[in-house]
Amino acid sequence: MMKLHRMRKQYVKGELDDAGLPDDPLVLFSQWFEEAVATHAHEANAVVLATASGNQPSARVVLLKEFGSEGFVFYTNYESRKGKELAANPLAAMLFYWPELERQVRIEGITEKVSREQSRAYFVSRPDGSRLSAIVSPQSTAIASRLELEAQADDYLKSGKPLDMPDYWGGYLLKPRRIEFWQGRANRLHDRMLYEVNDLGQWKRTRLAP
Repeated sequence: MMKLHRMRKQYVKGELDDAGLPDDPLVLFSQWFEEAVATHAHEANAVVLATASGNQPSARVVLLKEFGSEGFVFYTNYESRKGKELAANPLAAMLFYWPELERQVRIEGITEKVSREQSRAYFVSRPDGSRLSAIVSPQSTAIASRLELEAQADDYLKSGKPLDMPDYWGGYLLKPRRIEFWQGRANRLHDRMLYEVNDLGQWKRTRLAP
């Protein structure tokens, strides 16, 4: 068996200096994201999305497709498990992990659907295969076999129907209330910087112990 307790490394690639940090965490996120892309981090826009139904949390990897001052946007089937959970409980969390930079970003906030116009603008930019899968896949539901799913895709293509965005598909905006930046440091004395929105709607920054 693998000796998991022997798997460890030192983190030495960066630091978080209080004096050089912006007041707006979205500015810092943009800087970190650009650095992740520049260092060819594997799928830099891949993010773990956590939702919850009752007392049961669930998580999966999705792809970030837009971000800005309002928050973080991803797209999915509204009838999927995550879509149903967000309909019942719009609170969600995201986790970015860029091992190439020894960095994490944790985000917590509330989600809302983006406009149909915004969703459609993204949908038409997708490759035909991706649009087809969004149309024919009953995401998160049980299916008889892979062959059945492929047959449905083939039948749709043969029908000549347009690859239009279905009503059950679209985007979510996660509006952050907490954003934590984690920079690995030597001997597990990591840097953790937390931004939280206060009662006045302003960002407050706090350093956390590792």
